[in-house]
Amino acid sequence: MNVEERAKIGKQASATGFANESRLLAALLDRGFNASSVDLPHSTYDIVVELDQNSIIRVQAKTVDKNNSISFTGGARGGVDREYRSDVKSYTQNRTTSDIVVGVKSKKVNGDDKIDYYFLPTLIIEQLEQKSISANKVERWKNKWEILRECKNREFVQRIFESLLKPKKS
Repeated sequence: MNVEERAKIGKQASATGFANESRLLAALLDRGFNASSVDLPHSTYDIVVELDQNSIIRVQAKTVDKNNSISFTGGARGGVDREYRSDVKSYTQNRTTSDIVVGVKSKKVNGDDKIDYYFLPTLIIEQLEQKSISANKVERWKNKWEILRECKNREFVQRIFESLLKPKKS
C-alpha cells in the first residue's frame, strides 16, 4: 500500500471516529443525559457526562473496527497527517484516562439503520489486561445504558461483568 492509499484510509478512519463520537453524544442527549464533547486536543476522553452536580463520567468513544473489535488504546495519532513514530505516547485506557469506553458500531456505511453501543468500564479494562476485545465477547452488554450510569460503582461492575472476568478452564 502506497503513502497516498494509507493517507486516504487514515483520513476516512479519522472521519468515521469523529462521526461515531457525534452519534454517541446525540444518543446520550436523546436519552436525557447532560453531556458535552470535550474540546481539548490532548484529552484522553471524548465526552463528559454530568450525572449530578458533583459527579461526572469521562467517556472515550471507540469505533468498532472491521474485525468487530473494540480498541482500548489511545494516544496514537490517526488520520492523514499522522507521523509514524514509536508508541511512546500510546496507552491502554484505565481509570486515570477515562471512566468508560463505549464501542460504537453502525450497521451501514452511509446512513445508519441501526447503531449499537458497547459499554466497557475502565474498572473492567484494567482487569482484562488486553488492548482490545471482540464485540462478540461483550454482546450481552450492548446498549445497556445502566452500565454508563454505574461505571464507577465497583460492586455493580464486578457483578455485571463477572462472566467476562472468570478464568478460562483448561
